[in-house]
Amino acid sequence: MTVEVLTFGCRLNTYESEAMRELATRALAGDASRALPGDVSCALPGDASHSRQASTIVVNTCAVTAEAERQARQAIRRAHRDNPGARIIVTGCAAQIAPEKWTAIPGVERVIGNADKLRPETWATLDAPPAPVSDIMAATETAAHLVTEFAGRARAFVQVQQGCDHRCTFCVIPFGRGPSRSVPIGVIVEQVRALVAAGYREVVLTGVDITSYGPDLPGRPGLGQMVRRLLALVPDLPRLRLSSLDPVEVDEDLWRLVAEEPRLMPHLHLSLQHGSDMILKRMKRRHLRADAIALAERARRLRPDIVFGADLIAGFPTETEAQFADTLSLVEACNLSFLHVFPYSERPDTPAARMPQVPVPVRRERAARLREAGAKAAARLFTARIGQEEDVLFEHADRGHTTHFAPLRLARGLAQPGEIRRLRVTAAAHDTLLAEAA
Repeated sequence: MTVEVLTFGCRLNTYESEAMRELATRALAGDASRALPGDVSCALPGDASHSRQASTIVVNTCAVTAEAERQARQAIRRAHRDNPGARIIVTGCAAQIAPEKWTAIPGVERVIGNADKLRPETWATLDAPPAPVSDIMAATETAAHLVTEFAGRARAFVQVQQGCDHRCTFCVIPFGRGPSRSVPIGVIVEQVRALVAAGYREVVLTGVDITSYGPDLPGRPGLGQMVRRLLALVPDLPRLRLSSLDPVEVDEDLWRLVAEEPRLMPHLHLSLQHGSDMILKRMKRRHLRADAIALAERARRLRPDIVFGADLIAGFPTETEAQFADTLSLVEACNLSFLHVFPYSERPDTPAARMPQVPVPVRRERAARLREAGAKAAARLFTARIGQEEDVLFEHADRGHTTHFAPLRLARGLAQPGEIRRLRVTAAAHDTLLAEAA
């Protein structure tokens, strides 16, 4: 009995996929009691490979774009064609929002909602008639499972928060994830300790809106306080990263960690979305262009070597060429090095879908120009690192990432995946650094 999970979308989905893999494997083996039921309150295309011998295939979907949904549907059809005897289960945000669409795909046995996918009893009762998908908007807590392995990965992901209380006009994720709920600090510490004991040397804290962490917990701890306590209570963790940060929600505790904590990596990923104030208002974002620039400037004052990644949308409804130019110029204004670019994708029943639309070819062309600007920005960073020594976490025998999250390849020799090594950068290719032993 084997379980394969096909993951689409964000880092939170990656974490949940590993939890589901363990829960489903134990339940199907008749050992659901070992599934460690939790009392827990509670962003990349994933791997889409699977074993032809899998008896159960779980597809963890994403609803951020129409393309993500298309890829998941394609993966389901391929899995059913290649492995017609397998049980196919669909979950994730797209399945939560429109379960009937996924149930109708040939080969799909059942759809499991986001509120139920990390509950041991869900996987222990797969032979019972399918239950209706729960209303995620009524969720007040989220079950979780202690994860000890991320198959094929040297970096681990830990869920610290779930859901979102904001309503950006382009986004359907609140309807797939529900309101914001935070994971208690003690549970996060237990999870990270387990991963460190299993050999992981870098952890990424992830969620839907992690800068909203804490108001629903006793004492209302913010993200910075949680990170500070986590690092103090898990002193053996060498490296910690944060997933996307909202520019206006970074708290003072977190700013102090940026300045003083070397185990917090000098790389922040920002949820910027656009560089035009008018478009940001139409997106119903909570920041303006000046806020993004001020955040980047403050972070560089506190930690001069820090680098930034950012999520950016091209071709949002009503976007003019001049407004798109504001996004292009934001790359330099904030000194962004790593861009995650989305051409705007209409999501059903969102306010943005009812606004005047930019033609799809224009969206794609602008996204390509923005990606080109991102490639040039990354190349500038890579060139500046030539001759520098870097501590590299290896994810493969010859490849890994630096503390700044720059991709790096060994010029000669091999390393052990999961190992951190000090290397000297010798050259820069168009998309990676090249290095050898320091």
